[in-house]
Amino acid sequence: MTDLTTLYCHVDDFWKLFRNEWERHLIDSGKIKRGPDPELSISEMMTIVILFHQSNYRTFKHFYSYVCNHLRSYFPKLISYDRFVHTMKTLFIPLFAYLLHHAGTITGIAFIDSTSLAVCHNKRIRRNRVFKNLAKRGKTTCGWFYGFKLHLIINDKGEILAFQLTQGNVSDVSMVETLSRGIIGKLFGDKGYISAELGKRLLKRGLQLFTTIKSNMKQKLVSLRDKLLLRKRSLIETVNDQLKNISQVEHTRHRNPQNFLINLLAGLAAYNLQPKKPSLNLDQLEGTLMLV
Repeated sequence: MTDLTTLYCHVDDFWKLFRNEWERHLIDSGKIKRGPDPELSISEMMTIVILFHQSNYRTFKHFYSYVCNHLRSYFPKLISYDRFVHTMKTLFIPLFAYLLHHAGTITGIAFIDSTSLAVCHNKRIRRNRVFKNLAKRGKTTCGWFYGFKLHLIINDKGEILAFQLTQGNVSDVSMVETLSRGIIGKLFGDKGYISAELGKRLLKRGLQLFTTIKSNMKQKLVSLRDKLLLRKRSLIETVNDQLKNISQVEHTRHRNPQNFLINLLAGLAAYNLQPKKPSLNLDQLEGTLMLV
């Protein structure tokens, strides 16, 4: 877990810069605002929700109780749990901007994959009203699910370069061009991204796509280095696993679609702040090539 003071300073420094720019573009910019200021600042609320995803607590309600009992000296103006959950929706734009501001560095090596975000058990799909007309049924190698897909691109250091949330029935290959905008170098994916036309379009803008092949496909001439990097595609699967099981971006207790988005963004932010992320040892890879 990141030190609380360090986390707050990191978030608050960003918010002070972003707030001035954001408020200049609001419709009511320059007008006198009525009513009292919120008791908890945006920086404090962002810190709390990110801290939850770095903790070992499985529910935000229990974590907020811990904050009220043990961290009140850090947050002297704490509000009730119900009030906090109600005002969480105001964090969407600040958290989204925070993630974009702290996106990973383009290194020339990137991996792409998607993971399912189920919002309820399959037996309760017909009874789910929170995500009615929003979530869709989709299928992965693990079977059917009801919810959304999180599409990710990371670099060889495990840093998130881009992310996109779609309904569960959206194909992986359809998101590549939008998701990879601005990324150059080499992009490695699984069989779900096989598309000759897509590969040509990406190559025109400086991004070379490599995918594993199906059993009925012919082998293509690929350098040994690229073949080894393609075998390291499990790196992004490790990131997806950490997002689900450590940062808790997936659970089936949501009662509001807006707070589902806040939970997802805060989980991604918590992952970004991890001091040690899954990464490739490129020096070791080069050593392997020299031995061949």
